[in-house]
Amino acid sequence: MENKNRESMEFDVVIVGGGPSGLSAAIKIRQLAIENNLPDLSVCVVEKGSEVGAHILSGAVLEPRAINELFPNWKEEGAPLNVPVTGDETYFLLSDSKAQKMPHWMVPKSMHNDGNYVVSLGNVVRWFGQKAEELEVSIFPGFAAAEVLYHEDGTVQGIQTGDMGIGKNGEPTHNFTSGYELHAKYTLFAEGCRGHLGKRLIAKFNLDKDADPQHYGIGIKELWEIDPAKHKPGLVMHGAGWPLSETGSTGGWWLYHAENNQVTMGMIVDLSYENPHMYPFMEMQR
Repeated sequence: MENKNRESMEFDVVIVGGGPSGLSAAIKIRQLAIENNLPDLSVCVVEKGSEVGAHILSGAVLEPRAINELFPNWKEEGAPLNVPVTGDETYFLLSDSKAQKMPHWMVPKSMHNDGNYVVSLGNVVRWFGQKAEELEVSIFPGFAAAEVLYHEDGTVQGIQTGDMGIGKNGEPTHNFTSGYELHAKYTLFAEGCRGHLGKRLIAKFNLDKDADPQHYGIGIKELWEIDPAKHKPGLVMHGAGWPLSETGSTGGWWLYHAENNQVTMGMIVDLSYENPHMYPFMEMQR
């Protein structure tokens, strides 16, 4: 909704997205600013979730190289990396009752998890948010970036947050609040995969020229609490084959033993599958 009287705020850096990438960037920028005697350099993070980490649902295996660089003493500072990988197994499922375990040397190195940690990425991101605020990063949760703002010469000026209080007919209600314009010398877009502003920027600046086409998949995940006798903290399992092989579909599954007797289990199916009767959710249930 056009509103020429929007309030605006000025920052040195505006970052769209309060996930791992956006918060890591904010933290590093502030660390460098302090190291270079620029304590007033302002950094703002806009996050559409109601709080930092609200939209981070991933149970994940985290490779700690980046966090080692950001916070060499992260263990002493309480980072929620509590479950080191203790086992790393890969299987090819032949049927609902048979599987072939792959020798570790045959598994691509990009899938090796020695030295990694099984984490709740939501908890990691919340911890990142706390560390960013300690470095005086301004974090605005609950504000979705709605538009990219441009200078007259076509360069990015910043972003506009969404209006609130719009009725179903598209008109302002009595609760209407106009969105803000956030201007910055540098704007970083860390929206995640195929963010709506990112898609506009890709089209406007032709950023996908001469690039390989996107590879799409659908991911389904469940979080289980299991019998402590069957829980093996730090065990990481990946696999492929059955049941997707029955329909000629491609993809794979994972199962990570986290803390507190919890296991995250899921499946990713490539969206190139051709069988219209293949139902990814039910395939995972099998």
